[in-house]
Amino acid sequence: MAAEKVYFSLGSNLGDRQRNLERALALMDAAFGCHYLRVSPFLETEAWGFEGEPFLNCAVVYELEDEPERVLRRCKRIERRMGRRGRPEYDAEGKRIYRSRIIDIDILLYGDRTVDTPSLAIPHPRMGERAFVQDTLKFIKD
Repeated sequence: MAAEKVYFSLGSNLGDRQRNLERALALMDAAFGCHYLRVSPFLETEAWGFEGEPFLNCAVVYELEDEPERVLRRCKRIERRMGRRGRPEYDAEGKRIYRSRIIDIDILLYGDRTVDTPSLAIPHPRMGERAFVQDTLKFIKD
């Protein structure tokens, strides 16, 4: 399997947000066995989809030789290790309920792949709705 560029978005709105992002990046380096290629500046944004404290966000790119589902599992383990609890919740109409979180790691793009499974959608289906994603991605894309 050839290495592919994988783009992630990270966000935190609980506790020491900068430290949370820095810790998540270090844990990602350890989980993937390599250092990221580039990381964007950290950007403060309003909570998206709910009323809450502002988020600190960044985008990061790695070059990985792994399957997307395995990468997702590693990201979920990092989120749990950092203290994120619970599973996604949905309202009666099937819309996602968003809440404050210590860390959120989303896979945005995975090379040229398209993935559509019950647990993973790539490209990330809401990345175009979130201005901070576009703002941070411009710092790390080729």
